[in-house]
Amino acid sequence: MAVLGQLAYMLAFLAAGVGLRRVGVLNEERTGLLTGVAFYVALPALVFASTYDRPLGELVSPALLGGFWLVLALTLAVGWVVHRDHDSDARRSVAMVQSYHGNMGFLGLPLVAATLGGEAAAVASVVLGVGALTHVPITVFLLVRFNDSEASLAGELRELLTNPVLVALAAGILASLAGVGVPATALAGLEAVSTLALPLALVCVGGTLDTDLSLSSLDESVGVVAMKVVWMPVLAWAVFSALGLESTALAAAVVMLGVPTAVSTYVYTSELGGDEAFASLNVFTTTLASLGTLSVLVWLFG
Repeated sequence: MAVLGQLAYMLAFLAAGVGLRRVGVLNEERTGLLTGVAFYVALPALVFASTYDRPLGELVSPALLGGFWLVLALTLAVGWVVHRDHDSDARRSVAMVQSYHGNMGFLGLPLVAATLGGEAAAVASVVLGVGALTHVPITVFLLVRFNDSEASLAGELRELLTNPVLVALAAGILASLAGVGVPATALAGLEAVSTLALPLALVCVGGTLDTDLSLSSLDESVGVVAMKVVWMPVLAWAVFSALGLESTALAAAVVMLGVPTAVSTYVYTSELGGDEAFASLNVFTTTLASLGTLSVLVWLFG
């Protein structure tokens, strides 16, 4: 019943975002404003509140970092083979990127916090930070390399380093190392704001999904769905278990790596010359499929 409740909760807010966009309430400007509230307020509050009082040794371990990069490397290698038959570099590059680059910020971290608790959310915050620092350079490199696009990797990295979620993570870790306390009133405010992260994120994702899609490429999208929401969490479970990651960190890492393709991959595709229609389709299909797979993961590890 808990799984069905979580699935219904996610579907309700995702559908609300889609519906509000359909009736014109969530236009481009309002969706951008809501996304800004989630990205610049709710998510940083969640990251800081989850990490500021946790010992660094509980947050970061060689098994967590090494396991994350091993899962990413193996997914890239398998993706290279699985997507080799796409008829264009523009489509192949998108398929490879969207097979590993997940929506860990807007969906993964809020979901972990809401279902697995504060200790898991602290680990998930680290996974989010490491993922952002790793995914963005690889995504930009692959899209530029395959599509002969001109882009400034240095510019993308400068923007990444000012990411408010990463700034909040750094602040939380520094506060933990320094033993800095947070006044009870401020902490209560942070926790209240952070509870908005998941519903806001789901509404934002629903508001940005393109449901007016051509399904002619649906068979090719199946490979991306299988890689992102099935292969990656199963591989993560195998790798982190073999490395002896403790149960809470294991649960957080697997759920984080089981999230659907990030909406931002469509933006990168638009800027760097990939197949935009295919990218949009993959965001939609992986998000829809993940409602079921994430509910199963939460049930297994919750």
